[in-house]
Amino acid sequence: MDADWAVELGAGDESLEIPWAAADGSLRYFDLKRQPELLLKIEEAVRVPELGEFLAAINSSASILETAKCDAWSTSEIDFEEEIFGCAIKFGSYIDLFFTEDRARFSFPEHERLVKQFTELLRRTPELPARAEFLVRRCYYRQDEKITNGFYVTFYLFGYGDNEVEARQRWTTALKLVQSAMQHLSLR
Repeated sequence: MDADWAVELGAGDESLEIPWAAADGSLRYFDLKRQPELLLKIEEAVRVPELGEFLAAINSSASILETAKCDAWSTSEIDFEEEIFGCAIKFGSYIDLFFTEDRARFSFPEHERLVKQFTELLRRTPELPARAEFLVRRCYYRQDEKITNGFYVTFYLFGYGDNEVEARQRWTTALKLVQSAMQHLSLR
């Protein structure tokens, strides 16, 4: 599996506020760590059961992480750097992750260490037409009327195949490998 990480903390880069809600109220943050039954309210987790299983594992009490947002999709749009996989379709997802522990949420070195460790572990996995990318980004944690600047990680994952079924199977295999790596790091 191809794996890499980067830092995106520029003024125009993506950021996140937790908790979040869409302007029209149709979508919002669910605290799955403390209320796992809310997983059934996340449309993406229902539509893509493998994603739901991943969210349940990452938000478990044994994990050092929790999730804020996610999505999954299939596309035939293959970027130049993805052409090395020689496939016509990719199945992808993103999941926004943040530390459960307050101290770690506000530590850039903790986030950098985490994404480096993920990348290192995933690069040791068997060859698989899949790619994982971890991006450290700015997060604004809101509690009551106070907002505190911290960080979070956007985790992108893509599986590649000659058709959607094959691409999704490879994405699922890669997602299990990432879940295993995250569980391993939570034990440390």
